[in-house]
Amino acid sequence: MSFLAHIHRCNRWEPSDFIPFRLDGSRVGSIRRAFAGHLERWPHLFQITSDGVTWVSVLSGFEDRNRALGDVLAELAADGIVEYLHGERYPVTHGDRTQARMLIDRACAPYFGVRAFGQHMNGFVRDGEGLKMWVARRAADRRTYPRYLDHLAAGGLPWGMTLADNLRKECREEANIPAALADRARPVGAVTYCRDSERGLKPDVMYCYDLELPPDFEPRCTDGEVEAFSLWPVERVMETVRESDEFKLNCNLVIIDFLIRHGYISPDAPDYLPIVQGLRAPLP
Repeated sequence: MSFLAHIHRCNRWEPSDFIPFRLDGSRVGSIRRAFAGHLERWPHLFQITSDGVTWVSVLSGFEDRNRALGDVLAELAADGIVEYLHGERYPVTHGDRTQARMLIDRACAPYFGVRAFGQHMNGFVRDGEGLKMWVARRAADRRTYPRYLDHLAAGGLPWGMTLADNLRKECREEANIPAALADRARPVGAVTYCRDSERGLKPDVMYCYDLELPPDFEPRCTDGEVEAFSLWPVERVMETVRESDEFKLNCNLVIIDFLIRHGYISPDAPDYLPIVQGLRAPLP
């Protein structure tokens, strides 16, 4: 394993396996060819050809489109074609999340290959022994990545919530961080990647934050997502990322970005430029 290997794992996909999903003249997603066939039962909504799937519905209102797509997803879930519905909704967009053309259930975003937005926060402490990072151990009952290592606080960014409000929510639920302390988190950029998953394509955007915490702060999970927290020297975090796959897959990229910005991965490190460039992969 290596830093660059994690970046390659997060950007592993074959473009020829997918066809564009278009809406209002823009590409808003990428659909696996096999999944596109399931949409043929709704010809009033989708036009399917060898070179793409196009939303052709005359519905132009935002809420009307949301209801129509929601009905499609509910039927696909009932038939077992879509594994499950999450309940949170993500924007279907060709750009950033403010340019939503309609909304899609979070669990279904990969089936349509639409961009998913999230927030990841590096929680760290400076004490007499140096820089340390808080590391979470995901609970054994998690649907994805059970018992993998994770960030102090991270989560998807659902429609209808501001970045600040959602970060406060994730901090409160996952680590019992009060709002006044969460508001001190510093936005430090975004990491992007695109990978093939079991459900489809994941072109993801992760807004990244650093939060320096008081040495006496102890996180406590309130929503059951985390079974334990540990405060590790940053050198141990760095070694674990470099030498293993113990962290949840996309967390590796955010930690690598942290290590670069704080000088732990220097310009003379092997593969430095490919690592830096790979953290901002172009999205289809």
